[in-house]
This record gives sequence, C-alpha cells and structure tokens, in this order.
Amino acid sequence: MFETRPQKNTLQSAASVLELIYHATVREVRKTHGNALIGLALNIMQTIVLVGAFYIMFALLELRGAALRGDFLLYIMSGIFLFLTHNRALGAVVGSDGPASPMMKHAPMSTAIAIISAALSALYMQILALGVVLFVYHVTFTPVHIHNPVGAFGMLLLAWFTGVSIGMVFLALKPWFPNFVGIATTVYMRANMIASGKMFVANAMPGYILAMFDWNPLFHSIDQARGYTFINYNPHFSSISYAFYLSLTLLMIGLMGEFYTRKHASISWSARR
Repeated sequence: MFETRPQKNTLQSAASVLELIYHATVREVRKTHGNALIGLALNIMQTIVLVGAFYIMFALLELRGAALRGDFLLYIMSGIFLFLTHNRALGAVVGSDGPASPMMKHAPMSTAIAIISAALSALYMQILALGVVLFVYHVTFTPVHIHNPVGAFGMLLLAWFTGVSIGMVFLALKPWFPNFVGIATTVYMRANMIASGKMFVANAMPGYILAMFDWNPLFHSIDQARGYTFINYNPHFSSISYAFYLSLTLLMIGLMGEFYTRKHASISWSARR
C-alpha cells in the first residue's frame, strides 16, 4: 500500500522517460491493428492506392508534360509521401490522449508523453511505408535515383514537424470546441489535397495562383523536397525557413494552449467527444 520511491538522478530520469515514450509509441502503433505487419501492410496499400489514383488522373488529363523531367512516379510519390506524413502526424496529435483520458490516471503518464508517442508512431509508420514502397519500386520497375537523399528525407521530417505543430494548436482547442476542431481538422486535411501543391511545382505557377498556396508550410516542404529529389529542378518560390519558423511558432502556441487547457482539465470533457 505504501511505497518509497528511490530518488533518481537526471540521467536515470531521462532514461525512464524515454522508455515510457518507447512503450507508449508501440501502443500507438498497435492501435491501427493488433498485428503489426498487417497494420504496416494497410498503411502501404493506402499509399499505393493514392499514388495509383494520381497517376491515372495525370494520365487521363494529359498532365504528365507539366511534371518535372525525370521519373514521373517518383515525382508523384515525392508529393504523396509528404502529404500523407503531414496529415497523419496532424491526425495522430489531435487524436492523442488528453488530460481527462483514463491513461493519465497512471502516475508516470503525462499528456506530453502521449503527444510525443502519437507523433513518433505516425512518423515510424510513414518511414516504414516509404522504405518498402521505394524498395519494391526500385527492385521491380526501375532504379530509384534521388539527387540528394539526405535533403529529401529532411523535407519529409519538416512535413511531419509542420503536421505536429498544426495538430498541437487543434489539440489545445479540442476540449473547448470539440465539434469545431473535428470539422476544422477534416476540412484542413481535405483542403491539403489541393493546397499542398503536390500536383504541380511552384516554378511553373503564375504569381496570382502561387499567392493562393504559399501560406501553406506543406506546400513549401513538398516543393523543396522536389528540389532535393530531382537534379534539374531548383525551387525559387518556396522556403525551408518559412515552413520551419512558422511551424515552430505554431508549436509554441499549441504548447502554451495545451498547458492552459491541462490546468483546467475536467473529467466531463470525455463525455463531450
């Protein structure tokens, strides 16, 4: 009944938190399906279906000439992968356990760990799906050549970070306006089908159309990713620093909002979802 907890130094406390994040991340990954392999297969199939749908659309509308010189499927996948990573990171953060969740009744657990584990699980699944799809495409169809793989992967992480940051803002608002946040999250994720710019490149867009998309940090991430992926494309109208600093600002706003929300947590919130 009574227990004396040993004092831990900084290193031991950090190791304990990392272990807890690891186990919480595994739990989040296994939420999609009890079998981890089937969960990964479903994720891969969703990616393949989306890539196939856009390939058919480009072919029917005869828009392949508007793409970059190089591997056309790699052009499509460079947009699809970042789009899915962004949206799934946002959805995972918004859907993470809040302060009124039963999981928070366990002493080591906290909302910060729940948010981090949800974000990491989304990134883990997307990186696995990316690796498997590119490997199969490389072995089965044609060798995949990426001009700057490190830079392209960095843009994938930036797309994930932007999704986490925007998700934090929605998460802070969720207990106060649950219906609004649910609708706003869905609208934003659906709008990114067009607003992300995955179907075109910024250099080929006229200025009056470009102004309709350059507010979106995902648009900048995808355009810069194509600059790292293809040797003959140099993005002039997108910025890494804009996407990063905007995401950092939104993350700080979301963290402050989540801190304020957590201080006013109520068990009745779970009944409002």
